[in-house]
Amino acid sequence: MCELIPPQADMTEDQWVRSGTVPGGEPTTPAATRTAPLLNLNRRTLLGGAVAGAALAVLPYGAAAPAAAQNRAADGKYPFPTAPNGNGEFAVLVTGDAGTGEEGQYAVAAAARDLMASEQIGLAVGLGDNIYENGPESAHDSEFQDKFEKPNTGIDVPWLMVLGNHDCSGVIPGSGGDPSRGDREVAYATTSKRWYMPSRYYSVALPTGSGAGDDPLVEFFALDTTPVSSYVVQTDPYFHWDGRYMREQRAWLDGALKESRAQWKIVLGHHPYLNNGEHGSAGSYDGFTFGHYTSGVHLKELYEEVVCGRADLILSGHDHTLQVLEPSARTGGTRQVVCGAASKTGDGKAHFDVPAAWQDFASHGFMVLKVSPKGLTIDAYTVDVATRTAKLAHRTRTGTPVNAPTAVRG
Repeated sequence: MCELIPPQADMTEDQWVRSGTVPGGEPTTPAATRTAPLLNLNRRTLLGGAVAGAALAVLPYGAAAPAAAQNRAADGKYPFPTAPNGNGEFAVLVTGDAGTGEEGQYAVAAAARDLMASEQIGLAVGLGDNIYENGPESAHDSEFQDKFEKPNTGIDVPWLMVLGNHDCSGVIPGSGGDPSRGDREVAYATTSKRWYMPSRYYSVALPTGSGAGDDPLVEFFALDTTPVSSYVVQTDPYFHWDGRYMREQRAWLDGALKESRAQWKIVLGHHPYLNNGEHGSAGSYDGFTFGHYTSGVHLKELYEEVVCGRADLILSGHDHTLQVLEPSARTGGTRQVVCGAASKTGDGKAHFDVPAAWQDFASHGFMVLKVSPKGLTIDAYTVDVATRTAKLAHRTRTGTPVNAPTAVRG
């Protein structure tokens, strides 16, 4: 796993560094010699700050207005599908934790690209950690090309992108300690044909295609989970676990789910609610069960109090594994899916025992989500990196939405 686990929960980045551990887990040098290594570690951050300033000055931290699936072709961008494909469904490529620019990412993208035509894929999802290790240094960082555009050449559809902890890190890679860096990815969306991130959290609804004024077939709700799941304490009051940003995001999500008339509702968030991989589930991430940040306890509350029983799926990355977990009374019927193996892989074993329909802790891979009026299907693919080929490893189908009327459920 690339994430670095702090020696104790809820430290600031400065406290973490001075506690005796630096990225990579090596002991720190004496205090008198710390300055130079730290500056070198954060060199890209320092170089990028001035370049990003102008673009970020005009961006809100979180524009809460939902984004309609408008026609983007007029702006030279890949357009959203306006109706189900020839199979009567929306087919959506799902990837997570992809942004390394390394062979694993290229292999997964190539294998997915081979399915574009046969599956009639019209949309893609990127579940965070889009730009390793600390996120981009500006809205024009070359890493967008090296770690997103070039690997995904030929997957020419809109990508619904969410922020991960590596996209929002400060001095320590993966810490999630500088959420404001995510605004650079919002800014990049204004120039990319593929990358879709109109704000730090947003929604996108896709129509049934049967006529104007019809209710959407599916609606996606993209979240920013890092401020309440960071490895370090947020020092900017705006991003505190109970600060304005998270209060506004929660209120937006609650209202958006309540008002949505979509048949299927799907929540996208980098950090999972439930997870059998090494990081564990929200509320006890990486073995921590106390503090406001490291454990993810407040994300657990958000999922349980706002999402569970209202959304059909939670799609997450963070753990570099592939998991299709079972819905339960605990989740209110909502199914958790973990899909974070688009560039890196897990340690090959389950660490927890949440009931699962299928899971793989060692393979690269991706998933294809198929949404139709008749059901919701998840196809999980593992990828052989050497041959860049995909194998269908599992299929799960759901016929009844979580929020279906009782008469329909019966």
